[in-house]
Amino acid sequence: MQEGNTNTDAVAKKCLIIIFSYHHNNTAKIAYEFSKVLHADVKTPEQVIMEELQDYDLIGFGSGIDSGKHYKPLLDLVDRLPIVDKKASFIFSTSAIQGESKVKKDHSLLRQMLKSKGYAIVGEFSCKGFNTNSFLKYFGGMNKDRPNSKDIKNAKEFALNLY
Repeated sequence: MQEGNTNTDAVAKKCLIIIFSYHHNNTAKIAYEFSKVLHADVKTPEQVIMEELQDYDLIGFGSGIDSGKHYKPLLDLVDRLPIVDKKASFIFSTSAIQGESKVKKDHSLLRQMLKSKGYAIVGEFSCKGFNTNSFLKYFGGMNKDRPNSKDIKNAKEFALNLY
């Protein structure tokens, strides 16, 4: 935040972050950093009450990536969402492998589903997460200690820029 900018709009808006964080809670770590900046409620898909979604000005949707897409419980929730009119939303994830084109592809299904429900995507975020899936567990996994302090800093900057 720049000096002299009070960012009062960020505090005034009501935000919800919906996460499905599995295995090592990589995505939950990022979601809770977002929640500090955005003063957001954080819920899992099973905690979401559909009628309450209209009370939020901004909704974040995030999970780890499984086989090139967000985890099924999050996608199932989005499938059940009511149609809205350009409600602001953002997408986030953690995954073993990063890269701009990979993240764009990993987020494509969720992005498409949200747009079909009338959501306006105002930003997307992704970072590496510790992964011990499949055979990786026998080698100590990959991306140990991720998300790290740099990932957390980037997550906070992302959240600040959402408003």
